[in-house]
Amino acid sequence: MLTLLGSPRRCCDGLTRRETLRAGTLSALGGLSLAHLTSATSPAGEPFVLNGAVKQVITLFLLGGPATQDMWDLKPNGPVESRGEFKPIATTAPGFDVSEHLPGLARWAHRCAVVRTVNHQAGCHNPLPGYTGYGLPVDNLVTTKDTYPPSMGAVCEYLSGARAELPAYAYLPNYLGWGQSIRRPGPYAGFLGSRYDALTSECAPYVDDKPDLPQKGQPLRGVPSLPNTKLEGEMTVDRLSKRQSLLGQLDAERSRMDRSLGGPGPSAALYNRQQDRAWSILTSSRVREAFDLDRVDPAIRSRYTDTLFGQSTLVAKRLVESGVRFVNVTWDAYWERLNLQYDCWDTHWKNFDLMKRYLLPYFDLTFTALMEDLDQSGLLDETLVVVMGEMGRGPKVNGSAGRDHWPFCYSTLLAGGGIRGGTVYGTSDAQAAYPQDKPVSPADICATVYQALGIDPDLTVPDQLARPHPIANGGKPIWDILA
Repeated sequence: MLTLLGSPRRCCDGLTRRETLRAGTLSALGGLSLAHLTSATSPAGEPFVLNGAVKQVITLFLLGGPATQDMWDLKPNGPVESRGEFKPIATTAPGFDVSEHLPGLARWAHRCAVVRTVNHQAGCHNPLPGYTGYGLPVDNLVTTKDTYPPSMGAVCEYLSGARAELPAYAYLPNYLGWGQSIRRPGPYAGFLGSRYDALTSECAPYVDDKPDLPQKGQPLRGVPSLPNTKLEGEMTVDRLSKRQSLLGQLDAERSRMDRSLGGPGPSAALYNRQQDRAWSILTSSRVREAFDLDRVDPAIRSRYTDTLFGQSTLVAKRLVESGVRFVNVTWDAYWERLNLQYDCWDTHWKNFDLMKRYLLPYFDLTFTALMEDLDQSGLLDETLVVVMGEMGRGPKVNGSAGRDHWPFCYSTLLAGGGIRGGTVYGTSDAQAAYPQDKPVSPADICATVYQALGIDPDLTVPDQLARPHPIANGGKPIWDILA
């Protein structure tokens, strides 16, 4: 059996992306479900030619709003009520100090750029600005809508071309909000249609101790997976190929009849693309093997840490090696699934304890392993790594030793390909409360990512009424951090 995962919203064909294809019972008329699951069109049928320095992007999304003033915008001379407990340490780039609890990242600062003045007015815990650049508030944050703009990854999927065999966009380790039994907006295709949503994995997270220990901040274990992707029983690739050949003959006859009846020729071409992608995922090992971490040297797996976030990041690196262009890894929350109160970056309580004992060390190890791995494999110069959250945290430490919601000034880190290493852009005020100069919107971050990929941020895609919509929602590239 094969199950491809993604948005449960229904496509135009009435089937959801969670419909399943059972490989053991494929027949000439079976086998449509997988094609529906991977359905996508492109603007002109051909892939968009990318001529930027970057060939692929890995986004590390820290859900909850990381306190970036305790990560890479420390204020050791700021007011007592805001400066925090951590000390800055020097890095491989002058003037680019980071927290003492990020020693690994400090060794890679010469390949990083930090933007310290990101801000928006779209509300707290709203991921839509970060993924799409759309900066207006939305009416709820527990579901997504097909009227929202598409995410950067979905745009890459849209531009991948009608004959693309591999998904251009993958999302790990689960859809955004799964751990809280909601579906947060942001990483979807929006008005482009759910057929451009990411190939999304599943996970079964767990913790070592009982999950009824609030504020413990214990490591979240697990690995992302694409379940049921093996041909079972007596089904072989050869038998599957024979059925594909038979189905192709029937498709050709159907197309001939459509043309004779004046039916829509383009729909046949679209179906061919869907079918090709479906068979490719079934019969090709490239995507499946990226998820097979048993093939990885245990020493390498260990460097990424045995956390769900770390193992998902390792899979992300393997996916870009296999040819997937845009991969997102989210450090998500699992309040509903595991009754864990503080497993993400929403640190209203015990901010400094959780950051120094749990959040920063595991992030640092994972980020360092990714940078080293990309560098050693020769992919770092063409891979952009983006570290962001949906907002930041407040300038004042509250009575619970935590920091509260704050979208008015926070930092985003970019590293690797296309980036002018060792760059600090923008200055926040003495409390890291508001930009002091060079304010940046999430749309500007999106535009910078597009520019690095060689995609014009002013490129338009059609909305549901066929009106042109700029992919970066008016954002402009931050030229000072681009190589």
